[in-house]
Amino acid sequence: MNSIEANLRLTKTKGDLNSLRAKGEIPAVIYGGKEKNQNISFSKKILKTFIDKENFLSNIINIKIEGKDLNVLPREVVFDTVTDEPIHVDFLRIVKGGKVKLEIPVKFINSENSPGLKRGGVLNIVRRKVELNCPTENIPSELIVDLDGVDIGQSFKISSIKLPENVEPTIRGRDFVVATLAAPTVIKEPEKPAEAAEGAEGAEGEAAAAEGAEGEAKTASPDSDKGEKKDDTKKGDDKKAPADKKASDKK
Repeated sequence: MNSIEANLRLTKTKGDLNSLRAKGEIPAVIYGGKEKNQNISFSKKILKTFIDKENFLSNIINIKIEGKDLNVLPREVVFDTVTDEPIHVDFLRIVKGGKVKLEIPVKFINSENSPGLKRGGVLNIVRRKVELNCPTENIPSELIVDLDGVDIGQSFKISSIKLPENVEPTIRGRDFVVATLAAPTVIKEPEKPAEAAEGAEGAEGEAAAAEGAEGEAKTASPDSDKGEKKDDTKKGDDKKAPADKKASDKK
């Protein structure tokens, strides 16, 4: 369990709070149970190390105030809209026998032992967190899903996840899905056999040869046209010959 050293604060105005933050302290309040709310402050540097953890809002923290220990649960962190730095925290006092509603993160283990993932399957995570009603003395830090031996097509519902005693999901009346192991979205085509590849290459060669023959035929056709024109010219010369002969006869 994480522990934080805190101080009671007597701030009354907004200026007092700003001065406190300028010193590297974060104001906070502890509420819940039959006791009065307590205004405290603690180191901003220490708080940021806790906030960086994924399950900060679902972990019980022990706060030491003037030599006394108090178990609390972080409920809300307020951040500055400009700097995105934490400026206030609300803590819920843990009271034995009480219940709290929390979002608990889901953790997947043994992915390296899943035959479905080894064959290219895809783990579709439907819910990264599950909202639960938990007794204050029995709050899970995470929910475990074991992927050992899991194959493609298998799904994980909330009923397949072991929950601590007296812990229940807030969604009632249906066994909702947390994750599924689906088939790969892209399927690789099998490689062609060597014989088929050679046959394809031969067909491409024959097609190229046919195209070459057609090209030669097209190139030769203009020359044949010229030859026909030459023959026409000769025929014209033959026609002129009788006319010349008549002229000589007249003389």
